[in-house]
Amino acid sequence: MTIKLHNTPTGKIEEFRPITNGKALIYTCGPTVYNYAHIGNWASYIYWDVLVRTLTANDYDITRVMNITDVGHMTSDADEGEDKLEQGARREGKSAWDIAKFYTDDFIKWMDRLNMIKPQHLAKATDYIPDQINLVRKLKEKGYTYQIDDGIYFDTSRFPRYAEFAHLNLTAQKAGARVEVNPDKKNPSDFALWKFTPAGTKRDMEWKTPDDLVDTPDEKRMGFPGWHIECSAIAMELLGDTIDIHTGGIDHIPVHHTNEIAQSEAATGKKFSDYWLHCEFLRVDGTKISKSLGNIITLDDLEKKGFSPLDFRMFVLQGSYRNSGNFTYDGLLAAKKRLGNWRNIAALRHQTNDTIQSDEEKNHANKIIPPFSTGQAVVEALNDDLNTPEALKVVDGAFSDILGTSLDNINQQSLVQLLETVDQTLGLKLIESTPDISDEAKRLIVERNAARDNKDWKLADLLRSKLLEMKIVLRDTSDGTAWEYSN
Repeated sequence: MTIKLHNTPTGKIEEFRPITNGKALIYTCGPTVYNYAHIGNWASYIYWDVLVRTLTANDYDITRVMNITDVGHMTSDADEGEDKLEQGARREGKSAWDIAKFYTDDFIKWMDRLNMIKPQHLAKATDYIPDQINLVRKLKEKGYTYQIDDGIYFDTSRFPRYAEFAHLNLTAQKAGARVEVNPDKKNPSDFALWKFTPAGTKRDMEWKTPDDLVDTPDEKRMGFPGWHIECSAIAMELLGDTIDIHTGGIDHIPVHHTNEIAQSEAATGKKFSDYWLHCEFLRVDGTKISKSLGNIITLDDLEKKGFSPLDFRMFVLQGSYRNSGNFTYDGLLAAKKRLGNWRNIAALRHQTNDTIQSDEEKNHANKIIPPFSTGQAVVEALNDDLNTPEALKVVDGAFSDILGTSLDNINQQSLVQLLETVDQTLGLKLIESTPDISDEAKRLIVERNAARDNKDWKLADLLRSKLLEMKIVLRDTSDGTAWEYSN
C-alpha cells in the first residue's frame, strides 16, 4: 500500500519514497529535560508513534533516533538567556546533571505508560559532544563560521538557501522578531554553534573548547554546544548524511529546523531530510499552553483526576496532527468513555466462537462480522497522512455492527485480527487490557441467568450485585447476556 505524508517544504501531500526500499530512517526532536513534559508535548510524540506504527504495518524496517536535549537549549529558542538545564538546577537546588537524569527518567516512564514504541536510539546531547565539536570544526573549515565574544556562530549569509524551508523574508524581518537581538552578530539570523562559558563563571555542564575552533588558541575557553547543533550531529552520526523523515512541532520550523538544515547541508553538501512532518499545537480551553498563563497540564495531573495515559492517547488520536487540537476535560472524559466502550467490544472475543464452519463461508468473508477487511481499512486510513480520526471512524463502524448482532454471529477470529491491528497501529492495548473473567465469575453468570429464567428475581439481583463487586456488568439482550467491565 502507498503511504502519503504532508511534506512541510512543499506544503503538499506526497507519496513516501524512502532512500532504501523497505527501510525508513526517522529523526524526532525530543524533549528538553529541565522540567516535566506537558500534554502538548505528549500529543506530538503520540502522533510520531503512530507514524512509526503505520510504517511498521506497511512492513518497513525502521531505524529511529530521538534526541534528549540535556544541555544547550537556552531560555529563548535562539541563543540568548540561560541554559534551561542550568535554570532547572537553580530552581530545584540540584546540579544540572541531576536535573537531566531525573526528567529524562520521568519522560521515559511516561513513554512506557503511553504505550509508545521506543526509538532504537534515545540519544542524550551530552553523550555526543565530540560529534558536535567535529561538526563545528567541519563548518569552520568550509568557511561558514565566525567567532564573537560569546561563542562561535553560523554565518547564514554564506548559505543562500537559508530562508527557503520556513519561507522567511529575512530582509523585511526586524532583528529580534524571530530571534533575540545580539548586536555582535553579522546577521540577525545567525545562530550559535558553540557557546563560551561567560568569564568568571563555572557551569555544571561545560567542556574545553578545542584550540582549532577558536581564533586565539591560548584563550583556553570552556564552552558548551548550542541547541541546534546536537540534532544535526546526532542524526548524521546514527542515521547518515541524509534521512527519510524528520519530525517535530510547528514551532521548530522558523528557527530550530531551519538552522538544522543550514548547518547539516553546509557541512555535507547533501539534502538533510527528504520529508519533514510537523505537528500543530494542542491548546487548553482554546488557549496556547504557556507557563505564564498557568495552564500547563501534565499526565500526572490527569491521573490525579482519574484519567489514564491511554485515555489521553485516545483523546489525541481523535484529532489530526496537522490541525490545532483543543484540550478540555469534557473532551477527555468523552475519549475515556470511547476507550471503555472499545474495551467492552474487545471483551466479546472471550464470549464468542469462530463461526466460520466451511470453505464456502470463508469465501464469503465480507459477510463475516466484523469483516476481515476492516483491519486493512484502518491501515489505509493511516496511510493517508496519518488520518487517525478516519481510522477511529472505521473501528467505530465495525464495533457498531458488532453491537447490532448476536454473539453467535460474531466471528472470533476476525474480531481478534481487528483488535490486533488496532493495537499495532493505534497503540491502545485493547487485548492486554481486556483479560477473560475468572471461572468463578462465569459460574455466577450461569447461575444468575438460570435464576432469571426461573423468574427468581431476588436471586438474580443478588448474583448480579456480586458480579458488580467483581467489576463485571451484565448486558441483557434478546439474543442473550454479555458481560462487560465496569468503569
